[in-house]
Amino acid sequence: MEREEQNLPPIIPRETLFGNPEKASPQLSPDGRQLAYLAPDENNVLQVWLQTPGDESDKQLTQDKKRGIRAYFWTYDGEQLIYLQDADGDENFHLYSVNIYKNIVRDLTPFQGVKAQPIDIDPNFPNEILVGLNLNNPQKFDVYRIDLQTGAVTFDTDNPGNIIAWTADAQFQVRAAIAATPDGGYDLLYREKSDADWETWRHWDAEDEGSVVDFSADNQTMYVIASHDANAERLLAVDVQTREETVIASDEQYDVGGVLIHPTTRVLQAVSFYRDRLEWQVLDNSIAQDFEILQNFHRGELSVGSRDLEDRTWLVSYRRDNGPVSYYRYDRSTQKLTFLFTNKPQLQELPLAPMNSISFPSRDGLTIHGYLTLPVGGETPLPAVLLVHGGPWARDTWGFDPVVQWLANRGYAVLQVNFRGSTGYGKDFLNAGNREWGAKMHDDLIDAVQWLIQEGIADGNKIAIMGGSYGGYATLAGLTFTPETFACGVDIVGPSNLITLMESIPPYWKPMMAMFSHRVGDLESEPEFLKARSPLFYADQIQKPLLIGQGANDPRVKQAESEQIVEAMKKAGKPVEYVVYTDEGHGFARPENRLHFYAIAEEFLSKYLGGQSEPASEVEGHSGVVSRY
Repeated sequence: MEREEQNLPPIIPRETLFGNPEKASPQLSPDGRQLAYLAPDENNVLQVWLQTPGDESDKQLTQDKKRGIRAYFWTYDGEQLIYLQDADGDENFHLYSVNIYKNIVRDLTPFQGVKAQPIDIDPNFPNEILVGLNLNNPQKFDVYRIDLQTGAVTFDTDNPGNIIAWTADAQFQVRAAIAATPDGGYDLLYREKSDADWETWRHWDAEDEGSVVDFSADNQTMYVIASHDANAERLLAVDVQTREETVIASDEQYDVGGVLIHPTTRVLQAVSFYRDRLEWQVLDNSIAQDFEILQNFHRGELSVGSRDLEDRTWLVSYRRDNGPVSYYRYDRSTQKLTFLFTNKPQLQELPLAPMNSISFPSRDGLTIHGYLTLPVGGETPLPAVLLVHGGPWARDTWGFDPVVQWLANRGYAVLQVNFRGSTGYGKDFLNAGNREWGAKMHDDLIDAVQWLIQEGIADGNKIAIMGGSYGGYATLAGLTFTPETFACGVDIVGPSNLITLMESIPPYWKPMMAMFSHRVGDLESEPEFLKARSPLFYADQIQKPLLIGQGANDPRVKQAESEQIVEAMKKAGKPVEYVVYTDEGHGFARPENRLHFYAIAEEFLSKYLGGQSEPASEVEGHSGVVSRY
């Protein structure tokens, strides 16, 4: 397919789509004066930067050498930020503090092979942070209290072995927890004081979901999101004296998403539901006018990123489908927005494609939702890519996605499908995916392909399947279980064998194994069932070309998951391209590696689907090792 025939716009360079943002993830300091953000340094490594009013230039605070910083937050002392970093994708994150005045960086959790999980910070306790560490036992995270001034790490709360989430009260004491149970469900645990025994307040069985949001300022109310007695997860207020539950927000079909909480009063102010797009429901009238102004200001999806402690200034962002994320400072007293920056200004004037929500019926009567992105100037029927999300207990959403725009710009229709088992659509839809890996979950994807063809959108002979994690599994399932459906497949960190996947999980996933047994299949009692759903054992059925990308340090989907299917294909005489990145984990964090892999994928897709492609060029600094068999 030539660009002239399809009347496609000029090629957008991969560097523009997959390179680092110019600026991203801004956050206000607690007093609202200073602004931190992520941006690349002179070596193109993402660092934390600081903007202070009156200073001539912004200051680089961190000196990460290679991987780049992707997550950080302010502490409430106003002098320190904390960022997370692992080693080459191993997910054993450490917490580092950086003093914004002295530029001193300190590893707060300097423990080899230990993973740190931030639990909470509190403005009334500005010099402390609660952190989960699997220091005593790799399978469980106990709670530790770290002094941000001295760095002292103090043991706080013991994990009996099955607790997977903790919640602190208004006095910064751990008072609630979620524990995984042997039936694949969860217990809501509560204790009256930090030295009291845990009580089981509620049990959610394996078909339900539940989590704790926060406590009220007087500690008399616990806010919970849960699906019991309803199809979709609701926001509930639980009286800690009577255990009486009051519904604050709910929807019959869609789960509660995010909750906006006042930074000091702990009042619940707004709640979001993700339908086809993000929608907000205001709970607190004191911010109703603010939300009306903000939602009418821009067509993109509104998010409130951070607020100062006096709640005078908000930092808000707008996400759209065919442009960069825009960030603004909002002054509540004047009700004015001041533009800060976009994450990638170079996207502003490019011919990016709109993303449209779609739905279709599955073969057994479920309504499947998704998103369709058509190339600008493309004429149907088009070559297409079925882009499958990971998880699988997650979902695709509307908005700019570099992979989607890259594919659309190259001339492909891109379909993203929230197949059964995806989250956000209520528990009936979620549970419809139980024990359906490679079966009805895969049927939904095949039904999506048939929908593309029946609607005249796609050429049935030129449809690829592509995805990461579960999406990688779906790719392998597509080429093995339905070998004639797709023209080719691109698998990124996808498991090929459900048995070895479960046998090799990180030790701290051990409490979740009962949930895996319920939702996927039981490793101990039914290995043959899991084997039947594992693409590895059907590698000889593959008829179409396959490209596999893998991170060598992936703790979730080990390198062996890719290696074993590559080996099986070699033995069966099947061609396969395989790229392993020696300094990556579950996905590709470094821009050099993203650019390297997507250049290979672009050439691969162009060869088998016929889309346009940007000539491959040497990418300096990547760690990819390419094998072609």
